This record gives sequence, C-alpha cells and structure tokens, in this order.
Amino acid sequence: MSSFGAEVIWKRKESEVFTDRRYSRGHVWRFDGGVEVPASSSPHVVPVPYSLAENVDPEEAFVAALSSCHMLFFLHFASDAGLLIDAYNDDATGIMETLDGKTMITKVTLKPKVTYGGTAPDVVLEDQLHHRAHEACFLANSVKTEVVTEPVRQTQVL
Repeated sequence: MSSFGAEVIWKRKESEVFTDRRYSRGHVWRFDGGVEVPASSSPHVVPVPYSLAENVDPEEAFVAALSSCHMLFFLHFASDAGLLIDAYNDDATGIMETLDGKTMITKVTLKPKVTYGGTAPDVVLEDQLHHRAHEACFLANSVKTEVVTEPVRQTQVL
C-alpha cells in the first residue's frame, strides 16, 4: 500500500467578514519536495473576484491528473514496445453536469497528440497502447467519471 498527500492552505484576510460569503477562495496546494501551486475555486462555480481565475481549480487539476496518469503509462508502454517518442501533448477536457441532484465531472476526454521520432506505429498498435494505459491508470481506475481517449493522429513526415 502507498500513501500520497498534499497540504492545502487557506487563510481569511483580516478585511473579510467571511459569514457574508464574500471571501477569497484563493489558497495554496503544497506537495512533498516543496512545490506550491496557487489554487482557487473555479470562476465557473464561484464568481470573480472571490475565485482567482489565474489559479488552478480542483476541476482543472482533476482533468490534468487523469491526463498525466494516462500519459505516464502510455510513455512506459511505448518505451517497452521500442517506440521513440519526441513529444506528447494532450488537450484534455472535462464536462461537469448535474445528475440526480449531484454536480460532478461526468466525462473527461483525453486528446493526446504523440510525435514519434522515427517510424510511428500503426493505428492498431497506438490504440492498443492507449487502451493499456487507460486500463493501468490508477486514477482512471479510481473514479466513476467516463474517461475517453481520442488520439489526434499525425501524418508522418518522410
């Protein structure tokens, strides 16, 4: 068994009443190794100025975490298959909606674009690698959210 953690830090500004709900949702995520990420509620959920649009919100982090997990397993399996990958870019999106009175991220679509150094695999092998990555991703295995992979195909330059 492994354990993972993060410290989440928020402090009310002295000028904020708090009970009027007019307080900043800005806070910090601190991870092992000392990395700090400015975070906030989403401006889609709590309006600016109480949300800080420039900070990462939990919904964005959820999508990024699923994308990152998939990518790391894809790179691992591609390396095992002897493929040379020069770049991996995913323009992932999450859809939030309310179902049965609960608001949730119901679907995350990963759109990985892989740039190969040398010969790219055929579509069948690339899809198999994405499938294996999805099946192995700890986070995709941990959520009810539908996670879909739609690879962006690149034409190979000769």
